Amino acid sequence: MVGMPIDRRALADFLRRSRERVRPADVGLVAGPRRRTPGLRREEVAQLAGMSADYYIRLEQARGPRPSPQLLGALARALRLGDDARDHLHLLAGHRPPAGRAAGDQVGPTLLHLLDQLSGSTPAQVLNDLGDVLAQNALARALLGGVCTVSEHGRNVVWRWFTEPAQRDPYPAEEHARLSRTHVADLRAAVGRRGGDPVAGRLVDRLLGASAEFASLWEQHEVAVRRQSRMRVLHPVVGALDLDCQVLLAPEGDQRVVLYTPPPGSDTADRLALLRVVGDQQFTPTAEGAR
Repeated sequence: MVGMPIDRRALADFLRRSRERVRPADVGLVAGPRRRTPGLRREEVAQLAGMSADYYIRLEQARGPRPSPQLLGALARALRLGDDARDHLHLLAGHRPPAGRAAGDQVGPTLLHLLDQLSGSTPAQVLNDLGDVLAQNALARALLGGVCTVSEHGRNVVWRWFTEPAQRDPYPAEEHARLSRTHVADLRAAVGRRGGDPVAGRLVDRLLGASAEFASLWEQHEVAVRRQSRMRVLHPVVGALDLDCQVLLAPEGDQRVVLYTPPPGSDTADRLALLRVVGDQQFTPTAEGAR
């Protein structure tokens, strides 16, 4: 995303329309009886953003130099832009969006309700973009195992995949290399989106120091967000399950819902039905499921 061209016309239009949507009272200004301009005046936006009026006017006229990320941040605050609109402003100016608020560990009640509703038929879990498992329904725990929340990266599927050899046991050996590349390419995409996020940086630094395999794959700089795939889990009780993995992005942040469904014509649905009865007894936790 570095080196993207600035879209001057779209930037000018977006600034103008955003300015017109802000009422003077929203920013502590008195409208006055003679105000004919909808929203704020250009000079008022410039003053709120701490920049010269001439520079701002040139931006709305699709002229002038590319604004810096710092200046864009000031404009976003002056125009009362939300996170999505702020990111759009940066992209129009040819900059990477700033590292936004992370979804963190909090899973919203709507997603938790969805997991519970699916528990009778579909394994499902919520992860953040770095691969931390944030929530699972009962069937996902029975299929994929629980996660450790004590150690620093105990619930991170990438960390466990590359540092705990037993986590690969439930997956066919011929799939290990592909899964390793998938983990690294997806993590690389997440780290790129987050910019200089320290949490992402620490995870990558620890993985580089802990796994020569990860370091070798990371050096290849492959980038690919995982959206859907097919996987096979060798469950110790119900046997082999072929599953389609569908990744749904949650709108409230860098979280994703992963659904595991049986392919048409397979016997996986019957095995999942048996797994609902067996539950998560006698099952050793695994790692790939979240990815």
